[in-house]
Amino acid sequence: MGLKRIFSTPSTLPTTTTRGGRATGAGRRPLHGGQKCSNLRITILCGVITVLVFRGTIGISLLSSFPETTTTSQMEETNRIIAEIRSDGNDNDKESVISSNDTYTLGPKILDWDGSRQKWLQEHRGFLSHVNGRPRVLLVTGSQPSPCNNPIGDYYLLKSIKNKIDYCRVHNIEIVYNMAHLDKELAGYWAKLPLIRQLMLSHPEVEWIWWMDSDAFFTDMFFEIPISKYDSYNLVVHGYPNLLFEEKSWIALNTGSFLLRNCQWSLNLLDSWAPMGPKGRVRDEAGKILTANLKGRPAFEADDQSALIYLLITRQEQWMDKVFLENSYYLHGYWVGLVDRYEEYTKKYHPGLGDDRWPFVTHFVGCKLCGGYGDYSLERCLQSMERAFNFADNQLLKLYGFSHRGLLSPNVKRIRNETTRPLEVTDNTNIRTSMHRGGVSEN
Repeated sequence: MGLKRIFSTPSTLPTTTTRGGRATGAGRRPLHGGQKCSNLRITILCGVITVLVFRGTIGISLLSSFPETTTTSQMEETNRIIAEIRSDGNDNDKESVISSNDTYTLGPKILDWDGSRQKWLQEHRGFLSHVNGRPRVLLVTGSQPSPCNNPIGDYYLLKSIKNKIDYCRVHNIEIVYNMAHLDKELAGYWAKLPLIRQLMLSHPEVEWIWWMDSDAFFTDMFFEIPISKYDSYNLVVHGYPNLLFEEKSWIALNTGSFLLRNCQWSLNLLDSWAPMGPKGRVRDEAGKILTANLKGRPAFEADDQSALIYLLITRQEQWMDKVFLENSYYLHGYWVGLVDRYEEYTKKYHPGLGDDRWPFVTHFVGCKLCGGYGDYSLERCLQSMERAFNFADNQLLKLYGFSHRGLLSPNVKRIRNETTRPLEVTDNTNIRTSMHRGGVSEN
């Protein structure tokens, strides 16, 4: 909406702008060759326009004579546009649908999703919930709708989604990248809940929704989740039973990467999970309850991870028989203990293991890509993310005969000579071949 206002209001833009030393002439009327300047004003105007056109046509950059002025002007224009985009995120428009319920809900209560979904699948044979014997998985991730306060954050968000697309391409997984808050009450940590619910209802053909935070990177590009291991479960999350039930720790599990089955049980879980999330007084009060009941939790507003831990502890009999706490591989891997060991992994092991020999996911908990308070310095976080991205990227580049010059370098080098028998090289170097032949075990 903000962009529409920007470009539909001529008065907000200059009639002539410069980009890279070239005049765009926006809003300028074309000059006809036969037109004569009849007075001094028109003569001067024609002369000025001729100089501008001449400069742009032959590519002579007069910009270098006034670099600070031009750069400042461009920065001011960029900042103005960004500020207007962000201002749209602070509107106070009333909701188009007003609920009469006093208690927050994600939406109308759905009671027979399993039956309705099964009937839909039978009526729509073209939408298969299982492909090649494996359940259909939809990977979901996203980021905030407005630009990062720190521009470098947007660059690493781009690297993050590139990393996820690469993984999904190798494993034939569908992916959704979201940049919208579907529910204003559940912004921040909680934005994933209404998104997941909507995707479940809109994609009945999908068996599993796999949520992954934007600050988590795949670092084992050839490890496949042992999905058949979870046939009897509906929620798969990285965690430890002793931390959850004995210590009641607020880090007993991590919701940066988890799988949720598309079923009635999951809808019920979301309905029970969400009420701690509405921003404002509800979230603040819920945060006090979580801090009082979970070991080691600092005092801050309610977050989705702490709320899920509290829910599983207090209603263990209701939920835990369908929850699988996974720790045999790194569905979530805490980055601090991993990023400095990538060279060691490369020397000793190979991708496809997913555990402490070659971590499946490296999650940058405590880093704030887009600015704001973080547990670690931005410089350390960005260098570590660069290492994680390149470590993962090397696994794919190797298929094409290339590698990054170093884990902190975006540049690549050739590691294999070209050949007249490329298919032989493909069979020998492509780990996907061994995956299809059964060379990489699910367990």
